[in-house]
Amino acid sequence: MSTTSTEVLAFPNIRAIVRDNGTAEVVVAGNSRIVSAGESLQDLRNNALALVVGEAQTLNRPVRVQIEDPEGHGELIVHPDNRIESVSYEARPARRRAEAPEPTPERAAPAVIETVRALAPEPAAGPVEPTAAAVVGVDRQPWPPNPVASEAVTAPVASGPETAVVTEEPPVTRRSLKETSFLVSAPVLEPATQGWRGALTRLGFRMDPSAEELSEREDIRTVSQHWPGPRTIAVVNRKGGANKTPTVVMLSAILARYSGAATVAWDNNESQGTLGWRTEKGAHDRSVLDLIDSSTELLSPSTNAAEIAKFVHHQTADKFDVLRSDENEEGDHEVTAEEVDIAHQVLTRYYRLVVMDSGNTARAANWRRMIHHTNQLVVPVTAIEDRAEAARLTLQTLESRGGQDAELARNAVVIVSESTDAKRAMSGDALKRAKDEAQRIADGFEAFVRAVVRIPYDPALVNGPIRYEALQPATQRAWLAAAAAVAKGF
Repeated sequence: MSTTSTEVLAFPNIRAIVRDNGTAEVVVAGNSRIVSAGESLQDLRNNALALVVGEAQTLNRPVRVQIEDPEGHGELIVHPDNRIESVSYEARPARRRAEAPEPTPERAAPAVIETVRALAPEPAAGPVEPTAAAVVGVDRQPWPPNPVASEAVTAPVASGPETAVVTEEPPVTRRSLKETSFLVSAPVLEPATQGWRGALTRLGFRMDPSAEELSEREDIRTVSQHWPGPRTIAVVNRKGGANKTPTVVMLSAILARYSGAATVAWDNNESQGTLGWRTEKGAHDRSVLDLIDSSTELLSPSTNAAEIAKFVHHQTADKFDVLRSDENEEGDHEVTAEEVDIAHQVLTRYYRLVVMDSGNTARAANWRRMIHHTNQLVVPVTAIEDRAEAARLTLQTLESRGGQDAELARNAVVIVSESTDAKRAMSGDALKRAKDEAQRIADGFEAFVRAVVRIPYDPALVNGPIRYEALQPATQRAWLAAAAAVAKGF
């Protein structure tokens, strides 16, 4: 018996074949596996499907199997949990009865009439319609999905001197081209690049990545996404020294590096903020007030996108821009709610991601207006009790306001840093106490917000300009996890 197959690239190429001579085999990627003999055609089918189920369990994903046997051919989808779906099944053309020797003219009519009278009239076998019903287990006859006639029956005909035997052939059916695709949809797992697994891969032994490397890849994939429309992150805590500015810098650097999206860090402090002190300064002294004064020009359809560079300070290594707060020493101007609206409108025209630093006064007009524009709230704390208590009160204030403010509080990400205090780092005992305190604070926030991430102590975050590449590898990994937790809220 001849067999045919059609490759379906979205699934492994598997064929299950049952032949007329009572043998069966399963072919996986060109390798043939002989099926143990059964007592019946259905036993052979079940044994063949058992091998296919084993292959699906080994791959841990569904496989598409092309089935062929004396009664017909089609396709099934076999799942690792023994569930089997019928995609299609087409009966083979009915077999003809053996024809008698060429009759002579004087015996033709009597022979035909005698044959017709000896048989009871039955309908001719036709093609079996495909079914999409799932069949659980291989012992409930999923193959074929519907009963199939094994023989064709001669149709009754009228007697007469020129009458001949008539048989009907089933119409040929074809699957729709819409039901399949040659595209491979399963993701390709790249080999390991880290640790001893990565070393073996580089030596020519392909190794799968470890669980830690897979987790890091997933975080990178998360922060590399582009979302429709701009997104605004607000970093808030009512207490100074809570690590707000380092958090703004790190989130901006990671999101800009991995996503490639235009990102700006905006110092929305009601007084003179420190974001400009801890980042690179451009070739000018402009701040948010200059941007607001030029907003009409910047919002004009005829203005070139590069004009925004006159008002922001580009970070050459970490690939994001900084909009500084007003550095007027006289302090004679406070940014109003309306000015926050204007600045935000300008920035979201030129940037996909806006990360906002904030002051310590939750009652200030610019602070409250910042919350109005926020998509994701981030609350940084250090391993010091009063910073953690200020963070709790900040969230409590937002929750008590209800509406969007309360939703932002419930969906917040709390980032707990062990310490940014240089004095604590001088003593091993003090550093251990900081770790224990950071864990206690993290556990305390766990039940009230969407995510809590811990950041280890790193001297590169204590003083001076902040650079992502200056951090220790463990600190970089922790900030990547924090940025992924933030991005999941977009």
